[in-house]
Amino acid sequence: MIRYLPLIIKSSLRNGRRSLLTIGSIGVSLCLLGVLMAVYYAFYFSDPTPDQALRIVVRNKVSLTNPLPISYANQIRQIPGVTQMVTLNWYGGTYKDSRESKNFFARFMTDPAQLLKVRPEVVLSEEERKAFIQDRTACIIGRPLAETLGLKVGDRVPLIGDIYPGNIELTVRGIYQASNNDEALYFNQEYIWEGLPERRKGLVGQFTILADNAESVPRIIRTIDEMFANSTVQTKTETEQAFQLAFASSLGNIKMFLIAICAAVTFTILLVSANTMAMSVRERVKEVGILKTLGFTKEAILGMILGEAAVISIIGGVVGLVLASLLCAGVRRGPAIIGQLKTMSMTPPVIMTTMSAALVIGVISALTPAYGAARTSIIDALKSTD
Repeated sequence: MIRYLPLIIKSSLRNGRRSLLTIGSIGVSLCLLGVLMAVYYAFYFSDPTPDQALRIVVRNKVSLTNPLPISYANQIRQIPGVTQMVTLNWYGGTYKDSRESKNFFARFMTDPAQLLKVRPEVVLSEEERKAFIQDRTACIIGRPLAETLGLKVGDRVPLIGDIYPGNIELTVRGIYQASNNDEALYFNQEYIWEGLPERRKGLVGQFTILADNAESVPRIIRTIDEMFANSTVQTKTETEQAFQLAFASSLGNIKMFLIAICAAVTFTILLVSANTMAMSVRERVKEVGILKTLGFTKEAILGMILGEAAVISIIGGVVGLVLASLLCAGVRRGPAIIGQLKTMSMTPPVIMTTMSAALVIGVISALTPAYGAARTSIIDALKSTD
């Protein structure tokens, strides 16, 4: 079959307009398929960063919106393997015009000194670190987010409270860089707690723990949940990566959604490719008859037609991968509260899966018309008027 390769390539592109339209349709469809697979891979198969692999998140077992008593902190600190711990509370609030998507970003209340210990990948100058720790109204903001909002050190950030009462005004004391979760704002929780009623003080949204090594992480997770298994407020402890995925899953069944869309896209590509190959074979029935008179076997004709479909699908797959790579790069540069989206890329497994899907779709779509053409007798083929 290799000796027929030049003829296969030439035949697959014989009708330039139809071939280009088919390649474009397949390319756009496989671009969508590739992006969805990249999202799936980023969510369920990507490896955590070295810092992220050591972090553990403790939250309320009921839901993310239910708080935990801060008194749990003293017990958790005593667990062997726990080196640092910080409390985090989702502040919420409204920044400027909430109708603009750029004004929706993560805003956390925390302990500044402990945050910088638990997240050593957060890069700040020494001056910025001191200001963040010492100034109660200080906040730090990730560089990508600061550039989006047009903020710089010294600017004021007014927030209108919703989860927590009252309006506050923060001062940007540092713009940090980090390998992940670099589009958030952090500020001192004491600024809010001092004005809260007694019943709301001492409640935290989550504890983030830094373990001494990766081997200790599973043991610490089990120990914490067992420690509070019989308490009024039970805990759900998981790795930071699993926590981020659980946060994304709260929006719906992401895995089922991605699988369903991928299946729909694959079926659409199959229909487009099948229609193209059916038309191509139908208009070349006489040509098939002539090939048979020249000594081409049924198997050779079948392989040539399947090869033409494969060539068109593979070219479309390459176009789709290029478009998908550009889209993934755009997503990585854009705002992303879900950290896994920052790892989206056309990894080798995603590329291989996408190209394999393109090849399989091409072959399956051409199988029926190719088999019919290969079985057509010479007399019937030459008598064809199509």
